[in-house]
Amino acid sequence: MLRFGTVGSGWITDEYIHGAKDSGLWELTAVYSRSRERGEAYAAKHGAGTVYTDLEEFACSSEIDAVYVASPNAFHYSQCKLLLEHGKHVICEKPLCAQASKVRELQSIAEKQGLIFLEAIMYLHLPQRKILEEALSRIGQITMVKLDFCQRSSKLDAYLAGELPNIFNPQLETGALMDLGVYCVYPALALFGKPESIHADAFPTTSGLDGGGILTLRYPGKLVTLTYSKMGQAGANSDFQGTDGTVSVDSISRLAGISLRHKDGTVEQLHGDKDEKYQLMGWEAKDFYRYITEPETSREEYLRCAALSTAVSEFMEAARKQLKICFPSDTEK
Repeated sequence: MLRFGTVGSGWITDEYIHGAKDSGLWELTAVYSRSRERGEAYAAKHGAGTVYTDLEEFACSSEIDAVYVASPNAFHYSQCKLLLEHGKHVICEKPLCAQASKVRELQSIAEKQGLIFLEAIMYLHLPQRKILEEALSRIGQITMVKLDFCQRSSKLDAYLAGELPNIFNPQLETGALMDLGVYCVYPALALFGKPESIHADAFPTTSGLDGGGILTLRYPGKLVTLTYSKMGQAGANSDFQGTDGTVSVDSISRLAGISLRHKDGTVEQLHGDKDEKYQLMGWEAKDFYRYITEPETSREEYLRCAALSTAVSEFMEAARKQLKICFPSDTEK
């Protein structure tokens, strides 16, 4: 087993801890929190033995091999840099950084230190990704793709009441594209590569972020549209339309509910909603472990993940420029 610590105490950290423990490969030994009281409550909740309120002490700890980072986006760069410089493998929640230059810098530090620096994105590690890719090879020429992740924010009512929750706060480098759109960007770039052109449109929030948007990616012979929103709940799925059939996906983030509609109208169910082996984030925790412990056999796969993280970051930064979404860190020298 490898020992890991956490930065962040939201529901997504709960899910990662459950998945990591469920894999049987990881032991949670420490948590970091700015508040001693919150840290102790979180450690007790998940059975961690040590609580740190000083990030540098946490980074220096000899009882931690790797760290899962799920703090607000604006803190990813500085926290990951500190952890990598102190010899810790890092898996960080999406999106890694608002600027691609920072992603490349962190990847360079990890490479020099002989460490793994991985973006926590489920799409790349779920086994049903191969089911999706095989299905796409069966539908002829793909001409139109719609990738959707519209999910009403649990903080929307507070925002509409005049509050400023973290997810609607530009100081924390959030918004719909950064939080949900990235789940559509990943499969688009992983499956089809860099587009010829991007057209971006979004509706703004009063705080200066995007509440939702539509990106149109043009490729030779196909259009790929990405729709994402934190202001309402989608009722439609994602689909890939080909000359010989259509592949539908109920949840693009979890790759759940995959089916193939043949051109004769018959429907083939390929994958359901449940994962029988691991909990939600167990597969990425498993791969993170494998990249660390089996560096020679997993090197090529890990480098593909790292290259895609850079490509996604570059894409997201270009889209934000079109949408005129600016974060304080965009002006840093």
